[in-house]
Amino acid sequence: MAVDIEVMGMIVDAHVHLKHGDIRRTEYRPEVIVETMDRVGIDKSVVFAMSTTTKRSIEMALEAVRKYPDRLIPFVYALPNYERPVIAELEEAITKLGFKGIKLHAGECTLAEYVTDPVIALAERLGVPCLIDCMGRFWDIERMAKCFPEAKIIVAHLGRYLCEDEALIDRFIELALRYENIFLDVSGVALTHKIREAVSKVGSDRVIFGTDGPHEAPDTVGFAKKELDKIKALNLDPEDEEAVLGGTIARLLRI
Repeated sequence: MAVDIEVMGMIVDAHVHLKHGDIRRTEYRPEVIVETMDRVGIDKSVVFAMSTTTKRSIEMALEAVRKYPDRLIPFVYALPNYERPVIAELEEAITKLGFKGIKLHAGECTLAEYVTDPVIALAERLGVPCLIDCMGRFWDIERMAKCFPEAKIIVAHLGRYLCEDEALIDRFIELALRYENIFLDVSGVALTHKIREAVSKVGSDRVIFGTDGPHEAPDTVGFAKKELDKIKALNLDPEDEEAVLGGTIARLLRI
């Protein structure tokens, strides 16, 4: 698919944490994120916080985006709360605060329909994507794609973080072939040849670059550069590379 002229050549990291889900719940200041972007050559980044409440994720992303409105794009984190329902918070973030998408993580929230369906329905109604780390639960992704055909579902990590099970990755590629509302995030992919396969089979208009950073391995710049170089080393057609590195997510988010 040809890349629109307004996004041609723009590199967008579609998976960046203000707060990670690791054991330390590591946080990164927006200044670190933007400095890393500058040194690696990334134009914009989608940012979000997890391992926290929806309310706090909104606060953290707002703080970051207000400092760097031309560089950072906020997603809101959806996590059930015993004190209050979060659907209103999610809707306000999107309709009034300029958030461009929703993040869900199976490590902190069940993906069962009785919990997540109201979130997917909201995303579908408001026309924003859901970035979902399903931790390999392809059956949940298939149910969501089937029940909410207009919802844009971005599957993190090509299905599972650092997965070395080719058969499992194949299941997610097959799902994307079957459901046009499934997009494939290729951050944290160990088997990089499967990225090329996803582009070949599904199309670059539904494959999305991300780093899943920042990480200090060995440092934030080295980590992000390694993830970017993974895509460039695939030697994709120039139009496909531009789509994966920024064009696809830019169109999806209307930026």
